[in-house]
Amino acid sequence: MKSLKKLLLLSAIALTSLQLNAQRIRVTEGKVPDFSNEKSVNTEFTYENIGVGKFDKEADYIKTKTDEYNAKEPGRGDAWAKKWIDDREYRFQPKFDELFSKYSDLTIDKNAKFTIIFHTTFIEPGFNIGITRKNAFINGEALIVETANKSKVIARLSVDKAPGNAYWGNDFDTGERLSETYATAGKALGKFIKK
Repeated sequence: MKSLKKLLLLSAIALTSLQLNAQRIRVTEGKVPDFSNEKSVNTEFTYENIGVGKFDKEADYIKTKTDEYNAKEPGRGDAWAKKWIDDREYRFQPKFDELFSKYSDLTIDKNAKFTIIFHTTFIEPGFNIGITRKNAFINGEALIVETANKSKVIARLSVDKAPGNAYWGNDFDTGERLSETYATAGKALGKFIKK
């Protein structure tokens, strides 16, 4: 019985901390267009000038981690660095699109009237070493533009602290944690645009 009480208490604390660190979406410029007559939207992703963890520049983070892993096992850091970049196309963007589509009721189509350009501005990769953990999150900016004229920004939205953690804490892989941040951002943005 004591174990059950402890589990319930820990669950309540975890839910409270998740709510305190919940993401925020707000319009910082323009007005979100009415998507009620649209069946689809295009999405694009950019990753320039990203801060990562305690590093102001992503390049510094990648170099540090690559050197650290290569020192432990030659070639491991190079493989990690390649995966860090490849995960964007193969894991993060599909997760974002999947959840965005589900919650906005819009399909992803490069020929849609509007394009959402999601620019990641900050990544907290977090960690999970079993006995302790730090959740991942991302900050970003979503620009809604006309697909035919992408220089025309209709609305600019900030996406702050999109959290990422897998169910049951099974997120030992950085890519898995970050995939979930993009899924969360896609879900929240989809809901925001639909309302």
